[in-house]
Amino acid sequence: MNTRRTRNQGNRTSNHKQGARSGAPAKPAAAPKSYTVAEPAELLAFLLKTITNKGRNSIKSMLSRGQVAVNGKAVTKHNHQLHPGQTVTIDQEKPTETKEMLGLTIVHEDDDIIVIQKDAGLLSIATGEDNELTAYRQLMEHVRLSNPKNRVYVVHRLDRDTSGVMMFAKSEAIQQSLQNSWKETVKERSYVALVEGAVKKSEGTISSWLKETSTLKMYSSPHEGDGLHAVTRYKLIQANRHFSLLEVHLETGRKNQIRVHMSDIGHPIAGDKKYGAETKAVGRLGLHARVLSFVHPTTGEILTFESAIPKTFLKYTAPAPTN
Repeated sequence: MNTRRTRNQGNRTSNHKQGARSGAPAKPAAAPKSYTVAEPAELLAFLLKTITNKGRNSIKSMLSRGQVAVNGKAVTKHNHQLHPGQTVTIDQEKPTETKEMLGLTIVHEDDDIIVIQKDAGLLSIATGEDNELTAYRQLMEHVRLSNPKNRVYVVHRLDRDTSGVMMFAKSEAIQQSLQNSWKETVKERSYVALVEGAVKKSEGTISSWLKETSTLKMYSSPHEGDGLHAVTRYKLIQANRHFSLLEVHLETGRKNQIRVHMSDIGHPIAGDKKYGAETKAVGRLGLHARVLSFVHPTTGEILTFESAIPKTFLKYTAPAPTN
């Protein structure tokens, strides 16, 4: 799947393909350069002072790609403390050294956050089994490659069978900051939903109060104020008589909110047997977190990450030929 990252600096756009890497430039490889540390300094500050022919973003990118080493060991942390006598080496031709991850792709990482593209079938966090493969566990291993004390923190979750964009924090302070101001911080959080049947209304808003049964299934209460208020807006993208593809925006972020609300209007999400779906043709849950746009907790910059609609969703909702 393609993931688009948009920053608000001059509307620059970068395209990322899952599992793809850019080819080597057609020019002679630049030899690694080494610099000796003369006085105590943080790594990023040292690089900004030492490398005068590159901008701040370029230097930060080299750090993120693992192209900077201190005494021969790759370091990605911007505030890594340097001491006199140490050697800092920059190898711009060195490919990123990362352990292969299963079911996820990192599309953005800085000192504070990690944004990933999660595949359907991968748990966000563990459900109790110590050896379960999760996004959280793999990202924890990833950040500890540069420092065994590093950690990641859950900010929000996606169901196991929901694919798409999600974010983790790299410190407890950032996690709390994001969670405490989530409604103000998130500028857009939208999904695409593949639902059963032909949705007749081109757009609509669903509002209800959600409660949870003893079997952990959510349902809408008919009584105002009885449960957590949930509001979902949807817009029809395309449909045929069997399936509809909807763009879905959350005004609230309740557990299983979209799944319950789609079932409430008589169009359960494809593959969602828990909430009344009857079809199995798609082979997965028809829900994908397509856009996450938010204010960066440290820089104040608006970051927007957009993931392509799964091809199977488009295939199953393609309008019938007219001829």
